[in-house]
Formats: sequence, structure tokens, C-alpha cells
Amino acid sequence: MAALGTAVVLWAAAGCNGYNEVLKSTDSEYKLERAIGFIDSSQCYGALMVLEDLMNLTRGTSQGREVQYHHARAQNCLGDYYLARYYFKQFARTYPDDPRSELAQFEAAMCSYRLSPNPNLDQSETRTAIEELQLFMDRYPGSPMRDSCQTLIGNLRNKLERKSFETARLYHHTEQYKSATIALHQALKDYPDSPYREEMQWLIVDSHYQYAQQSTERRKLERYNEAIEAFLTFVARYPESRFMARAQRIYDASVAEVARLTETTPSESL
Repeated sequence: MAALGTAVVLWAAAGCNGYNEVLKSTDSEYKLERAIGFIDSSQCYGALMVLEDLMNLTRGTSQGREVQYHHARAQNCLGDYYLARYYFKQFARTYPDDPRSELAQFEAAMCSYRLSPNPNLDQSETRTAIEELQLFMDRYPGSPMRDSCQTLIGNLRNKLERKSFETARLYHHTEQYKSATIALHQALKDYPDSPYREEMQWLIVDSHYQYAQQSTERRKLERYNEAIEAFLTFVARYPESRFMARAQRIYDASVAEVARLTETTPSESL
């Protein structure tokens, strides 16, 4: 709704600057020039209306190429990144030899980047953006936009990393401890240099312990041993961890439980 309100304001601004006059004109060169001016001055809606009118007038003509390119720009200016991505790609496919084809493909990938949502939402668009930025670099290895692409891909991967961590942590928070250990191990495998690695290792320790506590007597011995193994891995990697006091309590409790279970139910531990 905010974007729509902005579009209406921009449309009104375009009207005050001769929008109606431009739209009524039959001079396509004049209309294109004014439409480009509208984009450059962020009068996005006015530009889009003029360019959509021009698309009908210039279809199949030499001017059609210019109209198509700036039509994609107008969609991008308006913030409609789905349509902008579509039209930038269409321009690059239709005019692969145009000097702006490279920029159009980069802008299409940028639209995907802008469509990438917050880490707590589905990350399909994030993966699409990574693929498109990588494809752009493969197609244009000498592009001056290459460094920007690498930075953007890094940002997107950080978002996927955060999503993976948050999903695993949510399993722990909702007491789905078996699922938490699986998700946490997978996140560590996928992102071995994750800045969340220490916390994930701690959550693995706690998840194993909590899962053991929830288990039947027949399965407790095995699962407390898994908690002990997880602690030993944790302490070897993060001996000065801020989670160490809690992890140590879990280790001590797990050792005590293993001793109790071994002493009282030796036959069931086989």
C-alpha cells in the first residue's frame, strides 16, 4: 500500500509537469525523451504510462528497442521488481548485441537481490538471486560489476546461513530436540565457517541432553552417552566458551545418569 501511495504521488507530480500533454502527443521521439526524464527525476508512474503507450506505437520499429529498455527501467523505478526482472531479461534476450544487454542482465539479477526476503521467511528468492548473480559473472567475467556481484552473493549467503541457524534454533526452542540435532549438524556441515558455530555446538549438547531426559528408560543410556560425546566435542573446540558453565552442568548430570543406569539396569543397556 505504501508503494501504491508513492506511485499515486509520483503520477500526480508527473501530471503537474506536463504529463497529460506528453501522453496526448503523437511525437514518439518527444514522448520517449520525456519518459526518460520522468525516470531520471523519479516520476516513475508517469514514465511507465508514457512508455506503455509508446510500446504500442513503436512495436516493430527501430525505436522499439529504446522503449523496451526504458520500460524495464520504469518498472524498476516503480519498485515492481518482478516485472522489472522480466522485462530486463526480455530485453537482453531480444537484443543480445546491444551495448546495454550486460547492464540489463545485471539489473535483472539486482531485482532478484531486492526480492530476497528477511531471513525468517522462505529463501527461494535468495537462492534465485545467488544463481542469477553467479550466472552473470560466468557470462561476463570481465564485467566492472563483478566485484559488486561477489559482495551481493556474500550478503545473500549470509542470509541463508542465518536462516539455517534460526530454523535449527527454532526446533530447539520448541523442544523438538531430535530434529534440532539433525538440523544443527546439517547447518554446521553447510556453513563450516558460520559465525553461529559456537552457539550451534552448544545447542547440540543441550539438545542431546534434553532428548535423553525425554526418553524411555531403555533409551536413556545411549542418549546420555551421546550428550557426553557432544560435550567433549564442544569443549575441545570452544574451551573458553560463554556456554561452558551450562555445558559442564549437562556433562556432569549426564555422567551421573550413565553411572546410575549402568548400575541399576545393566541388562537393559546391552
